[in-house]
Amino acid sequence: MMKTILVTGANGFVGRNLCATLRTRVDVELLTFDVEDPQGAFPVRILAASAIVHLAGINRPERMEDFRTGNAEMTARMVQILEEAGRATPLILSSSTQAALDNPYGQSKLAAENAAFAYGQATGAPVFVFRLPNLFGKWCRPNYNSVVATFCHNIARGLPVQINDPEAPLRLAYIDDVIEAFMQALAGTPTRDGRFCVVPVTHQTTVGGLVDQIRAFQQSRSTLTIPAMDDAFTRKLYSTYLSALPTDQFSYPLEMHRDSRGFFTEFIKTPDRGQVSVNVSRPGITKGDHWHHTKNEKFLVVSGTGIIRFRRLGTQDVIEYRVSGEKLEVVDIPPGYTHSITNLGETDMVTIMWVNEAFDREHPDTWPEEVRPMNCSHTPARPRWKK
Repeated sequence: MMKTILVTGANGFVGRNLCATLRTRVDVELLTFDVEDPQGAFPVRILAASAIVHLAGINRPERMEDFRTGNAEMTARMVQILEEAGRATPLILSSSTQAALDNPYGQSKLAAENAAFAYGQATGAPVFVFRLPNLFGKWCRPNYNSVVATFCHNIARGLPVQINDPEAPLRLAYIDDVIEAFMQALAGTPTRDGRFCVVPVTHQTTVGGLVDQIRAFQQSRSTLTIPAMDDAFTRKLYSTYLSALPTDQFSYPLEMHRDSRGFFTEFIKTPDRGQVSVNVSRPGITKGDHWHHTKNEKFLVVSGTGIIRFRRLGTQDVIEYRVSGEKLEVVDIPPGYTHSITNLGETDMVTIMWVNEAFDREHPDTWPEEVRPMNCSHTPARPRWKK
């Protein structure tokens, strides 16, 4: 059944993300309201909605009294319109952990909560009040309401960041997790903690730890090292950092190690998943003729035609694999086999190479030995062809 969902504060950080999700739903008709809209549209859209997500509010006012008008009074007006019309429309209210504190902002959010709960008691309407912690994610404004957005924005631009207490704790919720919690509430199955609804997934860090992680992201363009993405917070924070990049800095150059044979370029290094590189070989060129004790690789030719040759140390037989960008397949390079790759075509051959450990100049684990058996004076043993 089609739902008509009104999102107030639709142009804000949370509103933009929520609306983007709702627009992908075929069973939702989306209504929005924000400060730019005429005030006369407010009651019309409230009464047209079958559910309301009330995100509009004030947290950086020019005058202290704007906290009251933008948070408490707007919510009170909304529920009054619903009650006078005899409606019991489900209501999701975005509040803040600040509502538990005795400050003007917290007081205004507490008053908005009380108005929402009173509406639910009077009408029987489902009311879902979220006291949200600090949020982060794409489209968040720096120097406004998210320390993560401010740090990402400044570090991406080489600007200083202010840290008063590096050990100060932070509890953060990622915007996608917030939206998922809202969607569950719209379906009538929220996660609750007492009378309040909660985002079930949050992350704990410190101010100093947050800055260190973001700076590591910024430095990764020169170190090529990407942190372990199996940590959910790191993965979400890295996505947030990338969304804060200046639009003229989406790209960055890589060092191309050139010689007469072609070039070799490292692309990505990781602390636990090895590294990825790009190798370009000129026509007729052979590269490799070495082996590894422990290091292992995967070769994927994506353009051109070539042959990869192997010989197990201490043996005579040469194994050959034909490779081509016309048929993508991965060739594993096991330890203990000397190996080489030769460009058989008339154009450059491009190979994507993965190795299970980032290159260590002090311990390269790379030992030269020709694939051609060393005790042969003319030709190697008859090749054993594969594929």
